[in-house]
Amino acid sequence: MNQQITTASHTFTLTGESHPFTVSLLAEKLQEGLDVITLRLDAEEASVPPALTLNWSHPACDIQASWHPAQDRNKSFKADWMRTLRSNAAASAPVYALFNSLGHNRLTFAYSDALNTVHYSGGISEEKADFHCRVQLFAETTAPFRSYEARLLVDTRDIPYYESLQGVQEWWSAMPEYLPAFVPAAAKEPMYSTWYSMHQNVTDEQIEQQCQIAKTLGMEAVIVDDGWQTEDNRRGYAYCGDWETYAGKFPDMKRHVDAVHQLGMKFILWYSVPFIGKYSHVWDQFKNKILRFNENHGAAVLDPRYPDVREYIIHKYEEAVKEWDLDGFKLDFIDTFYSPELQLPSTVEGKDYESIPAAVDRLLTDSIGRLRALKPDIMIEFRQMYIGPAMRKYGNMFRASDCPNDSIQNRVRTLDIRLIGGNTAAHADMIMWHPEEPVESAALQLINCLFSVPQVSVLLDKLPSDHLTMLGYWLAFWKENRDLLLDGRIEPMNPELLYPLVRSVKEDKGIVVAYHDSIVAIPAESSVVKWIVVNGRRQDGLYLELPEAVESAKVVITSCTGEIVEEVSARLTAGIHKLEIPASGTAALYFS
Repeated sequence: MNQQITTASHTFTLTGESHPFTVSLLAEKLQEGLDVITLRLDAEEASVPPALTLNWSHPACDIQASWHPAQDRNKSFKADWMRTLRSNAAASAPVYALFNSLGHNRLTFAYSDALNTVHYSGGISEEKADFHCRVQLFAETTAPFRSYEARLLVDTRDIPYYESLQGVQEWWSAMPEYLPAFVPAAAKEPMYSTWYSMHQNVTDEQIEQQCQIAKTLGMEAVIVDDGWQTEDNRRGYAYCGDWETYAGKFPDMKRHVDAVHQLGMKFILWYSVPFIGKYSHVWDQFKNKILRFNENHGAAVLDPRYPDVREYIIHKYEEAVKEWDLDGFKLDFIDTFYSPELQLPSTVEGKDYESIPAAVDRLLTDSIGRLRALKPDIMIEFRQMYIGPAMRKYGNMFRASDCPNDSIQNRVRTLDIRLIGGNTAAHADMIMWHPEEPVESAALQLINCLFSVPQVSVLLDKLPSDHLTMLGYWLAFWKENRDLLLDGRIEPMNPELLYPLVRSVKEDKGIVVAYHDSIVAIPAESSVVKWIVVNGRRQDGLYLELPEAVESAKVVITSCTGEIVEEVSARLTAGIHKLEIPASGTAALYFS
């Protein structure tokens, strides 16, 4: 099969083996430089689709960088013969961007099917210096269907790459099947996490001690991670599945949650959605309704195609909200549902789905619907990689995947989430550092995550006093500027250089964080009257570049612990001005 359709910028070719489907390709021009290609398949009876590939080429002209949402710091070009990217509901998102070193979009494409597995790439042709772009469908095991429709959005407008990605996010969000979940205000508050600070060695007493300090520093919720359900502290999952508290650590979970609530903090609890451990009480009940068993984990992945499996999982969540008054869930390992190459053959009758993606969608849709019926403002955290448009309809908190003590990786991953995450609360991976770190160095762990919700995971009672002061200052700074940091027009510069400078503007306020660049340029014709400049580096000093003179300016420079080190008022001429901002410090500039 070979079918083509042409737009003003590209010729698209659909290829695949013979099949019983009638295929149609339609092109629609939304505006200059913005097209949609619609693919439709129809068959008289449900059939397994063949692998199909939609191909097109784009000249490698004025393109120096690429971006995709996979959690990979290296987003360099790939040759067209190298591996493709992969997305589905629990992995990444089907979008790819090519742009120049000024950040101007040259080609961004996105696919509407974010539920099923899609392979996609924009690989360079060594012979022609073109980007050979492709979207591969049904390359993995797919359940039979009678009809299928999906769309490809192709954007060649000369706009900032982040505006093109914002357009993709809005395109997905407008689809009824991806209507984003409500985000409660509590999801955008700083939180304390037990994972890095305690791992599975958690107890109710330890958590309450940390929460007492965390609340005074500005944290408004606690996420109790793995370990509450088992006495086994070896990081395995052999005891997952019963989801009952281990009395040796949590003798009375309701009392414990109440104690945290009395401090004025919300309570979020970790669950591994798919795992059922070989030592759980329900192992015999479900051991034949699994997708696979992992000996290293000591646990199996449940098969969500069985209604009793889904009902058991959902009932456990409902039970926890009713009995313990939880405020949210950290739902982990959803991505492990999707590994068709490791899947065991299904031998037990009773499935009501053949498609695993469809069954996972049903599981999560029913889970969130029933939990919201109990608590409309329930919080649901998902972890990178599952941060695509399909997941936005279930979860309202997307956290960067684990990168302990790696502030640069945390910066990159949180900004990657922000670029296509819309109003879903982007959360940093748990922030940790060594208590003997120089305080300016420790502050970088928070500064690198300013454009996301901070989750702190250190033993607060073990921190030196200057670290506590620093932490309190930056959490207060973040809260004071939250609307600007989370809801402003964000401009993350040069993803290919790991976002060395990030700017956000909302109304008459703006913030610029320099992570590597030493010159901070204020945009021309800006209506901003208050700029906050953050020195997110270990070096003292930054240079401010003004496009025009400012007749009256007040500059307040602050250290990383909140101490004012300089305050001046002056007329600033157009050009370069040195700001003596200490490492990890800030400058507030008031223009009038």
